[in-house]
Amino acid sequence: MRRFSWFNATSLTLGFAFLYLPMVLLVVYSFNESRLVTVWAGFSTKWYGELLQNEEFLDAAWVTLKVAFFSSSIATVLGTMAAYVMVRAGRFPGRTLFSGMIYAPLVMPEVITGLSLLLLFIGLGLDRGVLTVVLAHTTFSMCYVSVVVSSRLSTFDQALEEAALDLGASPFESFTLITLPIIAPAVVSGWLLAFTLSLDDLVIASFTTGPGATTLPIKVFSAVRLGVSPEINALSTILIGIVTVGVISASLITKRASVQRLREEQAAQRTA
Repeated sequence: MRRFSWFNATSLTLGFAFLYLPMVLLVVYSFNESRLVTVWAGFSTKWYGELLQNEEFLDAAWVTLKVAFFSSSIATVLGTMAAYVMVRAGRFPGRTLFSGMIYAPLVMPEVITGLSLLLLFIGLGLDRGVLTVVLAHTTFSMCYVSVVVSSRLSTFDQALEEAALDLGASPFESFTLITLPIIAPAVVSGWLLAFTLSLDDLVIASFTTGPGATTLPIKVFSAVRLGVSPEINALSTILIGIVTVGVISASLITKRASVQRLREEQAAQRTA
């Protein structure tokens, strides 16, 4: 085993500092009394109060949550269906083209994706707004869901489905009662990934959005161009807190589930 040397410790410290020190400074200066974000004038939480009274940021946050929820939900359904076809359908005419179209958004530059969707919506005569942003986010996030779900389906034991079919279940009942519960963690992971990507997207949303459909990343980007304000620091701190709580909660739930599964396996072995 390699020893944990001073070089490794220094490299690890510098790496974590490079990643997280800017976030720490952002959180600290969100409690700054001064409007100048680079001058410390004392501790204060007044910028959080002003943020909650800023209608523009609140409206943008509400639009972002709506877009993320609907786009991730649609992308999860379509991505799961696409993954099931790619894993279970075997070889069929057009499989290579189908797989390429599914995975294309993974490597396609966001500028190209946003511009092509903009031209498509203009050609269809769709007014840019929440609907077009939802469709755009569904388009690029569906491929991420299909990758996550297909990786789980590729290791799925099909004997369980065959046993259900032998016992009289229909293919739909076998999928809903056997397959879907087993791959549910992958489906939920795909939904969370699509939700996160939608929350974070700026480039594609800037091409497909319209009046009354400004998302939070677009609003923050527009505000930062005029200078970083304390309200943006407060907003970023709230988002960091939500993500931190979510990650810790997910880790605790996963650990508890693993411990419970280990206990059940040990109990089953003792019973056998």
